[in-house]
Amino acid sequence: MTDSVVLVTGAAEGIGACIAATFADGGARVVIADVNMKAGLRRCRELAAKGFTAEFIRADVGKPGDVNRMVREAVRRCGRLDVLVNNAGIGSGEPFATRRRSEWDRVLNVNLRGPYLAAQAATPHLTKTRGCIINIASSRALQSEPDTEPYSASKGGLLALTHALAVTLAGKVRVNAILPGWIVTDGWRYDRHRTTVTRADHAQHPAGRVGKPEDIAAACRYLTSTEAGFVTGQQLIVDGGMTRRMIYSA
Repeated sequence: MTDSVVLVTGAAEGIGACIAATFADGGARVVIADVNMKAGLRRCRELAAKGFTAEFIRADVGKPGDVNRMVREAVRRCGRLDVLVNNAGIGSGEPFATRRRSEWDRVLNVNLRGPYLAAQAATPHLTKTRGCIINIASSRALQSEPDTEPYSASKGGLLALTHALAVTLAGKVRVNAILPGWIVTDGWRYDRHRTTVTRADHAQHPAGRVGKPEDIAAACRYLTSTEAGFVTGQQLIVDGGMTRRMIYSA
């Protein structure tokens, strides 16, 4: 990835921050886009302290104007664009029966419309570099918990968007999706909250543990490598095997 430019949305904290750091460690110039300016600038300073090159752009991918400006500014500052990682996403907290339409709209705008608009804005630049797009979906696109309709629908739509873009951009830009499972992001957050993970939580994963952001970053690294040159329009599930395990009540 030396001299490549990688734009990661929602990269101030969590999975996105780990993805950005992984690409930076591989020699790429990373652009961190996030709504949280304080956390985004702090993340850039941390990367700079390690000798990496990072830029921050404040952007809310739920707003079309922000998305266009984000891509335009990234290319202006860095001169090119090789990889777009659509990582930014939000959940939903209201129950189905009383959920406001505004929550549905907000989740779909950030999680689905945002990646579509980012891909649209980035494609002319990615075509020049024979680059690629990675959409961070979720195992919730395949299975659900109660009251998660906006989130599950948006991530399911992101999978369809992935293979549609892969066909539309065939021969120009590769497009793939990663579906994270249970990922504990404590080490990549700035708040003091810590997730309690029990032995039983680890045991329900065939891999023997819950996931970590580095697992998703490693998948991103593979999908952008020359070894993945024959991979496009695909869904890579990174969940420790959890979606493949049948669970019966005791």
